[in-house]
Amino acid sequence: MNRPRISPLRALQAVYRLARLVKDPTRLDEVFEMADALGTPDALTPIVDALSADPALARAIDERHRIPIDLPALRKLPNGTLGRAFAEHMDAAKLDPSAFPALPSDTRVSFFRAHLYETHDIWHAVTGFGVDFVGELGLQAFYLAQIPGPLPSLLIATGFVRGALYDHAVIRPFMDEMMRGWRMGRRAKPFFGVHWDTLWEKPLSEVRADLGIDESDARAGGVTALAA
Repeated sequence: MNRPRISPLRALQAVYRLARLVKDPTRLDEVFEMADALGTPDALTPIVDALSADPALARAIDERHRIPIDLPALRKLPNGTLGRAFAEHMDAAKLDPSAFPALPSDTRVSFFRAHLYETHDIWHAVTGFGVDFVGELGLQAFYLAQIPGPLPSLLIATGFVRGALYDHAVIRPFMDEMMRGWRMGRRAKPFFGVHWDTLWEKPLSEVRADLGIDESDARAGGVTALAA
């Protein structure tokens, strides 16, 4: 795979955001700013091209299927379904999908970014990773195993740097979640491009089995409050 092309200025911007995030992991705005710095077409095109080597992923990129989310409707689905589990994840994390900006998807690269953005919390629900600091980094290890790129690598680096400089107690749980995420991501089928909205009514256990997620691995995590 060709290396992502990131300008020195944008690389410095990303490192600056990384430093701020290490000091205060609750600063989600820094994550978004880092994503903006690294999410240029030049940086993302090599990643999209590499994914396109897989015919199924190439079709997903060309289809540009967006995932509509109706949280009130998902709350009414039976217990144990993917849609109900996702709604419970969003409620527990106090997240409102209507408050998220809608990213464009008029090109292959813009769809790649928009799709990852709008499905992030679905991946949380399916993998079982929490939304606390170490849970988020565990999910980033899952991302890195499935879609190598600069953003997951930098976010995972916050765990090492924060553990070294500010909070030694975070190292063990961080390493546990990072290794779990990497292992799960390597074993699982590709999550990118899945039409999650066609699976809302399916039992979460079946969705996980179909995607190669071991139920015991998924249950090792869970939704927790965002914390440093």
